[in-house]
Amino acid sequence: MAAQTVVAQAVMARGVLSLNRTTARTFVGKPVVQKTLVTKAAQRFTVRAAADGNVDVEEVVKDLQDKWEKVENKPAFIIYSVAAFSAIWLSSTVINAVNGLPLLPKLFELIGLGYSGWFAYRYLLFKSSREELVQDIETLKKKVSGDL
Repeated sequence: MAAQTVVAQAVMARGVLSLNRTTARTFVGKPVVQKTLVTKAAQRFTVRAAADGNVDVEEVVKDLQDKWEKVENKPAFIIYSVAAFSAIWLSSTVINAVNGLPLLPKLFELIGLGYSGWFAYRYLLFKSSREELVQDIETLKKKVSGDL
């Protein structure tokens, strides 16, 4: 296959807010401030990415068919796959809904920052606690892999 070239063009314009004081006074004697938007000259750039199209579609399809044939319980595999995609979609929807609520995203950021600080203090600051963390991770790996 021939090499494929992807071209993307973009125009960037940066707006700068300029505050101009006028000599006119309001009725309370304070100067009037006018806000005007000054746009700088647009910058143009082009991005080119070239890649070899060495992907053999027949080989990929054959590999997928071989893997599908190795699956012993196909209905369970399909059910688990649909459930996994549904869970990902649902969690994405919930996260986007929570992100749209006022103050909650910043609160969660503060909670995450506090937990990160606590974790660093608890497990990373001293040598004995680092060794304890490594031991806990090894225990968890054994539980997950089924060696216990």
